[in-house]
Amino acid sequence: MKHLHSTLAIILLIALVVSIIITLANYLGNKGYNRKIALLGFISAHIQLLIGLVIYFVSPLGLQSFSGENMKNSVSRLYFLEHPLVMILAIVFISVGYIKAKKIEVPRKANSTVLVGYTLGLILILSRIPWSTWSILN
Repeated sequence: MKHLHSTLAIILLIALVVSIIITLANYLGNKGYNRKIALLGFISAHIQLLIGLVIYFVSPLGLQSFSGENMKNSVSRLYFLEHPLVMILAIVFISVGYIKAKKIEVPRKANSTVLVGYTLGLILILSRIPWSTWSILN
């Protein structure tokens, strides 16, 4: 499951970058809002969330390691608290950006809403990926 989660993270990162670039091009070119491109990042984020939640509740590094002693260990704290919390927050930004943009009639405003939500989500995701232990890199 951990390898699947790591592999899907690559797909999520690519999907978010593609969504942001195309939406930015649409925004700058005063083109229409492309909901299908935004949906790419939205669906990828939610699939990653589901796999991550399964790992969190099954893995010994997840919820099972919640203790005061592990709060002192930065690696343990990353896995059981910081990573899941920040990733959920990132997916909230992505979801809000997508859902709000669906309801906006003005294409430029819809594009800017997706840009803000997806960019904030991407920044948060990049900030809490455990780069030193990521199975794709090792």
